Amino acid sequence: MSEDDRRRAELAESLSEVRQRLDAACAAAGRPAEDVELLAVTKTFPARDVALLADLGLTSFAENREQEARPKVAEFDELRPDAGARWHMVGQLQRNKARSVARWADVVESVDSPRLVEALSGAVRNALEAGERTRPLEVLVQVNLDEAAGRGGCAPGEVLPLAEAITTTSELRLRGVMAVAPQSTQSGVAFNTLSLIATQLRRDFPEAGEISAGMSGDLESAVAHGSTRVRVGTALLGGRRLISP
Repeated sequence: MSEDDRRRAELAESLSEVRQRLDAACAAAGRPAEDVELLAVTKTFPARDVALLADLGLTSFAENREQEARPKVAEFDELRPDAGARWHMVGQLQRNKARSVARWADVVESVDSPRLVEALSGAVRNALEAGERTRPLEVLVQVNLDEAAGRGGCAPGEVLPLAEAITTTSELRLRGVMAVAPQSTQSGVAFNTLSLIATQLRRDFPEAGEISAGMSGDLESAVAHGSTRVRVGTALLGGRRLISP
């Protein structure tokens, strides 16, 4: 058995286990399984692993460092040019990286400031004019659920004004909210707070119905509180592999 075959078998087993967990979580919450998207977080793993996941039927992948994502997306496109993959940026994003992200990302889930909105809007406009992308950029507002200093995300009270800023641009499309449950708070409490914020957001912006919440260790709790997308890395790909970006 080749190395690729062994890795494919590992990933197939992990994917089956994650899907079983998702199905069970959806059933427990009284929700259809298709309500929740599985987003594979491929940071620190090579493009070859992403290609194998695509072979297994996944189409949504996430990165959290622009300098790692850019060459990986390019390599993946060479390996699987017809995969139809969608790439998400889920890590904190500096404004000076907006131009590069606008060239490869379909979705940015970590929008947390008006200045970043402005930077992304301008970057997408330039990318559209240059033929480097063909459609607006979908974005989610990242919410900081414990408001710890230095953590990514905006305060809950800033979500609606930031959403308003996003919807005034023609280059960005508001899709919902994203958050990471803080270690200092029970995940159920954190995800309930996010659900309430998401409900309030949808009242003013009906198109913003997505809730990106839940990871390998807490996806069941997130699904129980309305998550529409779980971001799974370790449970799917294993322990992090250190690679050069």
